[in-house]
Amino acid sequence: MTASPLASDDKQLARDFRRICPGVGVDARRLTAPMSHPIFGKYFGVWTGYATDDLIRFRGSSGGVLTALSVWLLETKRATQVAGVGAQGDAPSRSVPVRILTREEALAASGSRYAPVANASQYDRDDAKSVFVGKPCEAYAVSRLDGTDSKDGPVRLSFFCAGTPSQLATDGLIEKMGGRADRIRSLRYRGDGWPGSFKFEDNSGDVSQVSYDDSWGKHLGRKLQWRCKVCVDGTGEFADIAVGDYWETDAKGYPSFSDSEGNSIVIARTERGLAIVQEAVAAGVLGLAPANIDALMSIQPLQRIRRTTIIGRLTGRFLAGRQVPIYRGFALLGLSARSLRQNARAAAGTFLRTVRGK
Repeated sequence: MTASPLASDDKQLARDFRRICPGVGVDARRLTAPMSHPIFGKYFGVWTGYATDDLIRFRGSSGGVLTALSVWLLETKRATQVAGVGAQGDAPSRSVPVRILTREEALAASGSRYAPVANASQYDRDDAKSVFVGKPCEAYAVSRLDGTDSKDGPVRLSFFCAGTPSQLATDGLIEKMGGRADRIRSLRYRGDGWPGSFKFEDNSGDVSQVSYDDSWGKHLGRKLQWRCKVCVDGTGEFADIAVGDYWETDAKGYPSFSDSEGNSIVIARTERGLAIVQEAVAAGVLGLAPANIDALMSIQPLQRIRRTTIIGRLTGRFLAGRQVPIYRGFALLGLSARSLRQNARAAAGTFLRTVRGK
């Protein structure tokens, strides 16, 4: 008895899903670059800097680099469209994928959106002149969709990600601030300064806001989806260019979230990404200076801690009888061997939280 065409198609879709989905696993073995860092991955160049356009720098999450690149690529006809994320028009507490065609649309979509959204649904793999902006996990998925070694497909831009809170986290914070998600007409998670505030305006015109330290540190960042807590790539290793906050640090070396002009870390992950960065600097779009990637160890402590203790968290989850994603090509065992006590603590904590259903 032969299988029906439908059943055969379903099996192929299942195989494609397992190959592409970062929730199943992430494979970095085919990534190549002249330089490599055990925490922050492979790269062709690293800089600090910002968008030279003052409005873009102000509106962006940090230095406005991704917005500036998007606008420049569109205006110079290097790109036909940019797939990104923005607020839903009739429900601004919700985040939706958007297709960006103009500077005005890029500015409207600037700033982080700390909520679930499927950016990749706007990804056009058949348009080689399109640009994709998305989370590191999505950059991996679209790179697998195209083939990891693809140099001619759409440009992939990503950003440092500490995880995605649930939509309920946003709605809960609005309520905690005295508002209602169904009665607001605008919402920004940050931006309009660096890092900026969580701010919303209700239908009567009243504005409420709290600091980034309060919104992310005390609320949103504590309500991450489980998969994000065992993410191996929070720094966009499968993008052409990855951008993150280059925080100022206090006397102890810990990031300070006091408001100032935005400043980003910019990493060219591929040869194509390097060329784009260099051309954007030459065109006056970005103001960058060479950086030492080791400085990120203190400036981005969450990324360092998550990468060095991920083996412990995966072990705790596995011992609790749950499936875990498979990671290859990240040298995680070597990193964990340098932090045995921290990994043992992470394993025990993850195990207990898992069996308690937390």
